[in-house]
Amino acid sequence: MKKFTKFIGLLLMGVFIMSGCGAESEDVAKTGSSDESGKETKTELVWGTNAEFPPYEYKEGGKVVGIDAEIVDAIAKKLNMESRVEDMNFDSIVASVQSGKIDIGVAGMTAREDRAKMVNFTIPYTTATQSIIVKEGSPIKSSDDLKGKTVGVQLGTTGADYVSGEIEGVTVENYNKGSEAVIALTQDKIDAVVIDNEPAKKFVEANQGLVVLEKPLTEEEYAIAVAKENTELLEKINTALSELKESGELQKIIDRYITAE
Repeated sequence: MKKFTKFIGLLLMGVFIMSGCGAESEDVAKTGSSDESGKETKTELVWGTNAEFPPYEYKEGGKVVGIDAEIVDAIAKKLNMESRVEDMNFDSIVASVQSGKIDIGVAGMTAREDRAKMVNFTIPYTTATQSIIVKEGSPIKSSDDLKGKTVGVQLGTTGADYVSGEIEGVTVENYNKGSEAVIALTQDKIDAVVIDNEPAKKFVEANQGLVVLEKPLTEEEYAIAVAKENTELLEKINTALSELKESGELQKIIDRYITAE
């Protein structure tokens, strides 16, 4: 009887050991791969954007596409990662990078000093200008004519800050999306819209009776936002961007969406 009991005990112990091994294997499968040192490696690059900013980011068939989308995909490929996008309000992106909700912010974002206090920025990947959209026949011919007018801007953007801080005598109307400001202009609810030049041209193409004024308000550089503590990712993305610039691939991506005039 004692021998039989000992046999049963050994058998049950073997079952528990096998069950434990199976559970451990399942946990490893969930956490992803590891490098040679045994450190777990991240296989997904989560980027935040506001997909209302053509040609940099916009939706086509429910998918986020555009210049920034292609650039992130190219960077992720170099880092042996898969990219996943989170679409959100523009003014939520920096905070989402800070909190770790997303890894990077890529949204036609200007590397401004105030933002650089909250996140790190990569090397710039392109330059842009702020432009004014008005209706055809508008008396507004330059920024000097905006005094006393109502100007629509996208909340949290450089254009919004510029109009509020640098142009005197204007009434500023904030919108979550640039497209909402443009619609308000077509409905005569506002007198002008200030937004980045390339999206401005796309909005004018899609809305008859609107024009972009020739003289830009500002010139600035777009870069990718990374959390302050994530210096390793910042270095890797800078390396990837440099390689994309040197190979000409970065310019090819931009040229697919923006043609020289």
